[in-house]
Amino acid sequence: MTYSSEFHDRILAEERELVFDAFTRADAWQLGSRMRAAAVERELPIVIGIVLGEQRVFHCALDGAVPDNDSWLERKTRAALHFQRSTMGVGEQFRVQGRVYETDSRLPADRYAANGGVFPIRLHGTGVVGAVGVSGLPQVRDHEFVVEQLRAFRGA
Repeated sequence: MTYSSEFHDRILAEERELVFDAFTRADAWQLGSRMRAAAVERELPIVIGIVLGEQRVFHCALDGAVPDNDSWLERKTRAALHFQRSTMGVGEQFRVQGRVYETDSRLPADRYAANGGVFPIRLHGTGVVGAVGVSGLPQVRDHEFVVEQLRAFRGA
């Protein structure tokens, strides 16, 4: 994948688009279940997680996912909440600026990762209240799966 400011602009547009009026624990269960069904149908070896505040309200690991995927999901979730952006957007912002996330972010790499796959749950008039993400695919595919599922959920 070649990274560019156009790619970053696309991610910014996704982040502006995918904002909700409300998002409850019931919504988390519905979204997570929808994501799980889509991933099972495609035989994706991923873990799926949703947090609201500091509480994990949905989690599952599908066939082929390994414990390391859980670790990546946790690190990406921390970065999405810290920067209040998608992790693909965070990493791309550093790349477009000619910076290296792992050193220039000054965040411990064992706790934060700006690899694609986690997206903030943002509410109109409130801001970021949580995050939804996956881990187990190449980072762009992780990101695209989450965006696809958020769009489908929002349109449901």
